Amino acid sequence: MTAWVALLTILLPTQTRAEPVRVGSKTFTESVILGEIARQLLDDADVPAVHRRELGGTQVLFHALQSDELDLYPEYTGTIRGEILSGLAIADEAGLRKALADRGIGMSRSLGFNNTYAIGMQAGVADRLGIRTLSDLKNHPRIRIGFSNEFMERADGWPGLRDRYALPQRDVRGLDHDLAYRAIQSGEIEATDLYSTDAEIRAYQLRVLVDDRKFFPSYECVWLYRSDLPKRSPAAMRAIGRLAGRIDAPAMAAMNARAKLDRISEDRVAAEFLGREFGIESNVVVEGRAHRLGRRLGEHLTLVGISLGAAILAAIPLGIVAARRPRVGSGILATAGIIQTIPSLALLVFMIPWLGIGAGPAMVALFLYSLLPIIRNTATGLVGIPPTLRESAEAIGLPPWTRLVWIELPMASRSILAGIKTAAVINVGTATIGALIGAGGFGQPILTGIRRDDVAMILFEGAIPAAALALAVQGIFDLAERFLVPRGLRN
Repeated sequence: MTAWVALLTILLPTQTRAEPVRVGSKTFTESVILGEIARQLLDDADVPAVHRRELGGTQVLFHALQSDELDLYPEYTGTIRGEILSGLAIADEAGLRKALADRGIGMSRSLGFNNTYAIGMQAGVADRLGIRTLSDLKNHPRIRIGFSNEFMERADGWPGLRDRYALPQRDVRGLDHDLAYRAIQSGEIEATDLYSTDAEIRAYQLRVLVDDRKFFPSYECVWLYRSDLPKRSPAAMRAIGRLAGRIDAPAMAAMNARAKLDRISEDRVAAEFLGREFGIESNVVVEGRAHRLGRRLGEHLTLVGISLGAAILAAIPLGIVAARRPRVGSGILATAGIIQTIPSLALLVFMIPWLGIGAGPAMVALFLYSLLPIIRNTATGLVGIPPTLRESAEAIGLPPWTRLVWIELPMASRSILAGIKTAAVINVGTATIGALIGAGGFGQPILTGIRRDDVAMILFEGAIPAAALALAVQGIFDLAERFLVPRGLRN
């Protein structure tokens, strides 16, 4: 009995430690740095934690928090009011906390800085056009503007800004926030949205236009966390509570500059801050490129392999039904075609409340996108079998199942295999989008490379490996055709 008690004493704390605190971050550098600061603080407090970084925009993170896929992530009070709780008249911080609490979410004290939105231009262009304030933009209806995609849709973004200042610009482009800086530097656009702590403001010598009508609210940085986290892990709350009021705007801008301009990893930037402010020594392990490539390849193959295998099992029977029953088949093909037209990012976000974040929803999306080419090619291959062959098989008394397995499917095998190959190649490319919800794969270095303005990472760790994998998959199916397709049906 004593031995069992001792064993339980050892195992129970281990079981508790096996549930890590899940920290999330958005797809911009500041959020990744803050997420990594939280993870290292938790690690210093002996609280197991994982950092699920670069998970897309506000709605992705907030839905993940509500669906118990994350425990906390850094957010901004202006974003909470204008994006998460838009439509609610919230007068003060107490009202903000109550509205979040009603949704099962808690909010920490401010970390100490206000990262407000702003509109910026290159100083030389602003001087030439005589633009100092946002009101001045009204006199320049033809100015070329490009805003981040999220800013284009937010109530506290372009729609509200345009209405408050009665701005006449209508040809406004949406693009990635990090790419907007490159566009403004090259002269492709003349104005864009900024975060006030962005390192690029100083690096590109941008002028921040005066918000003379006070449109942009305060964007104090806080932690949003699940309401059950304080009870589940008081140590975690104490750890992140240490950051309250400890990061001012210049310190955050300096950390952003270290990551974006000096190309220092966010892990190391976070470790430097914690060492400076709290005397914490964090063990930062720098992963080599070869190791990263191997890990991303494994993730990508898992996404493509599982989704494609499931699609083959579902789509070939559906293709057989479509060939045998044309009326039903038209409905099957129409449904698969409609699914194919849904933008992949929209489909991923739509599934988060049900499937969470990570590989699960990405594989379901890839499965759905794989159906159409396999169903269509299966049906086309079966319908295209010469009637004389069908009649001969029936005349010798072969039962339907035998005819299907030994005559019709082999005759249609070339068309079916072509559909599977098409689906596989499409999956390899589409799987990169899964990185936006934490699915990994070769999309992750593409996202990170865009954010860091690191062309080498985009090409050599993301785009080129993904393209090479697509070519390899096509080659494998070309080879498989020699074994799976009857000799007389090959080219």
